[in-house]
Amino acid sequence: MQKIFSLEGKNAVVVGGAGGIGQAIAQGLAEAGAKVAIASRSVDSLQRAVLEIKEACGLEVKYYTVDAAVESSVEALVVESVKDFGKVDILVNAQGFNKKFNAEDFPMDSFKQMFDVNVIGVMMCCKHFGKHMIQNGYGKMVNLSSVRGRIATKGPGNAGYCGTKGALDMMTRQLASEFGKYNITVNAIGPTITETPMMTDILNSRGPNARKDLAESLPMKRMALPTDCVGPAIFLCSDASGFVTGNIIYPDGGLTAIG
Repeated sequence: MQKIFSLEGKNAVVVGGAGGIGQAIAQGLAEAGAKVAIASRSVDSLQRAVLEIKEACGLEVKYYTVDAAVESSVEALVVESVKDFGKVDILVNAQGFNKKFNAEDFPMDSFKQMFDVNVIGVMMCCKHFGKHMIQNGYGKMVNLSSVRGRIATKGPGNAGYCGTKGALDMMTRQLASEFGKYNITVNAIGPTITETPMMTDILNSRGPNARKDLAESLPMKRMALPTDCVGPAIFLCSDASGFVTGNIIYPDGGLTAIG
């Protein structure tokens, strides 16, 4: 039974894999048997992530630089990874960012930038890796979304983020519809606020009760960790999810159940 979760013989590219949830997923895929490459804009971040993964589990991962908001850079990533791996079976899109402004004051250049990275950048990766997967007759795509693609925040500031994640969720479903006939599944993972290195600094700035308050708001009564997304990612990248496509899995401690 465990073999249906094995990624032995599979090659994976994790865009946005140089930190946080993307790095945790990259390490998890490698531990499940896949050959893994991570991609991001920063060479320093990529080299740090490669070292941390090696120290954590003893496994090597490759890395490539890419600007996921530039189509020619994404095309080059596909060419380079296919050249090195022979084929790419798995694409994880973990890139994205958030800028918070009250809706009435939201700068449109920031709003557009969020859509360029969080939506258009993901679409470009799915488009170009999708062409390769269509030729192979097989593929697994996993997009990193958020609970904010499904439910809004009570406080202000997230019109851009919620908008991009809602768009990403619907794009995931439509890609699943179009790619299904080629034996390509497209799904998403929608976590809640997760204690990534970037979020740690934000939580620390909110005072000593920030983590406790977030934990108490969830049925599971604890903060989310990057590793909480690893199991869902392995499931969605393995044969265990062979008939699962167009879905969003929420490792959110129960937030969407009560939100």
